[in-house]
Amino acid sequence: KTQSSNHRKLTTMKAIQSDKPAVHIIAPDLLQPYNPVRVNLIGAGGTGSQVLTALARINHSLIALQHPGLMVRVFDNDKVELPNLGRQLFTTEEIGLYKSVALINRINRFFGTNWKAVTNLYNKETISGEPELAMSAITISCVDTVPARFEIAAILKQIGKSSRHYRDTPTYWMDFGNSRDSGQVILSTVTSVKQPTSKRFHTVSALPFATDEFKDLFSQSQQSDDTPSCSLAEALTRQDLFINSALANMGASLLWQVFREGMLFNRGLFLNLKDFRTQPLKVSVQESKVMPLKCHKQSKK
Repeated sequence: KTQSSNHRKLTTMKAIQSDKPAVHIIAPDLLQPYNPVRVNLIGAGGTGSQVLTALARINHSLIALQHPGLMVRVFDNDKVELPNLGRQLFTTEEIGLYKSVALINRINRFFGTNWKAVTNLYNKETISGEPELAMSAITISCVDTVPARFEIAAILKQIGKSSRHYRDTPTYWMDFGNSRDSGQVILSTVTSVKQPTSKRFHTVSALPFATDEFKDLFSQSQQSDDTPSCSLAEALTRQDLFINSALANMGASLLWQVFREGMLFNRGLFLNLKDFRTQPLKVSVQESKVMPLKCHKQSKK
């Protein structure tokens, strides 16, 4: 009877434990650093330009709360063109300038920061030439091609294999991606983050890469990628005017939660702007297959 009773207790304890919510505790290097947290922002287009402004606001607010703030580096080799105006945060005076330079100059003047622009692609060639450029606690990608996203993942995975820990060693990767009127923001860990023991929560040390968890979805979207538009009017037929800013604000809210709460129950989201629906991507002990929200197709008349 005693043995049977102990078995029932063990089964009950396991059942209770399995009901505990999963949570990821943020790396302490981000919450209580001695120096500003290094952030690499890859892409300064429709989403990237909006994210950069949000990062500046986060930095200003963190400093007001006695946090060292952020040190941001923006990668983009594109120059401002006429079709970029409207959907992206550029003016006619900035046509012909590198996007990264135009945005960083504006942010530095407005907020008094000393952030940097890199007028090269974030790829294996650039990083192999200057490995220190990859040293960033948080990497944020706002790229518009699937191959670029997979190359970023490969670079971060290679760095993550190193057993040494340096200052600004990549810890988190936040990826933004969108189609015409839907998109997603997904936060991943580059390396496992040591978690404290908890009686209330299942602490999760590793958040899978978006390129691993949703590899099939990215491969499908690659087949339908469009070439750059030649005018703003044409661009607006391919992407909703506010999909980039909507995603940027929601991703920035997730990043703000990283610094202010220090723990995450949700590590991303899927957004359908056409139907005004948002689906959170929860932290889970086992990888969950969460499908993005789909638009309701309308019959053609």
